[in-house]
Amino acid sequence: MNISDPSLPNLNIEQLQKPSFNEIQAVQRDHPPRILLLYGSNRERSYSRLAVLEAGRILQYLGAEVKIFHPKGLPLPEDAENDHPKVAELHELLRWSEGSVWCSPERHGAMSSILKSQIDWIPLANGAIRATQGKTLALMQVSGGSQSFNSVNQMRILGRWMRMITIPNQSSIPKAFLEFDEDGRMKPSAYYNRIVDVMEELFKFTLLTRGQSDYFTDRYSERCESAEQLSKRVNQRSL
Repeated sequence: MNISDPSLPNLNIEQLQKPSFNEIQAVQRDHPPRILLLYGSNRERSYSRLAVLEAGRILQYLGAEVKIFHPKGLPLPEDAENDHPKVAELHELLRWSEGSVWCSPERHGAMSSILKSQIDWIPLANGAIRATQGKTLALMQVSGGSQSFNSVNQMRILGRWMRMITIPNQSSIPKAFLEFDEDGRMKPSAYYNRIVDVMEELFKFTLLTRGQSDYFTDRYSERCESAEQLSKRVNQRSL
């Protein structure tokens, strides 16, 4: 039965839940925040990988548990089954994680196909419930030329579509070949400071929202749809 309010005749009152302060409180967990880092290049000296390694060190210092997925050997989407070792590894890391960092080089004004392939392998676990839903996300890119935000802008669209809590701050490193020393460590600079800012913000958002994924991504429209489907099943059985 659709119970309505006279002032809101199109609203199903039964399915609209008024959020309360107590319900949105952070959930204390015994383990450190779990952050998965993805990068978008298989080159021997991959600057997106070096940037991710630097980000991982910062996150570990802040108190996170960090894991990095290395995409070399990952097949193209639909060119293998889900039990392929690299695909299975990625899926397991996604289930483990509470937040992510994506870092892509900019290629032809866009994110790399290697990073996009990793995202395309992320499954729709239960209908519209994505493996990333309600988890935090930070975005970074590296460029061979002048500073650009094409890759992070594309990834931000993907993060939003995948119902991730994509933090406001982001990092873009221009002329990345000048920003890392021979040992692969990032040099002191404003670009390094920005990565610290982004990881600090990601860690804070993850602390604030982990354990609340189901609540934050619970939607009125989907509750109404589920209620309608349940009503149809009940009515069919009664007939």
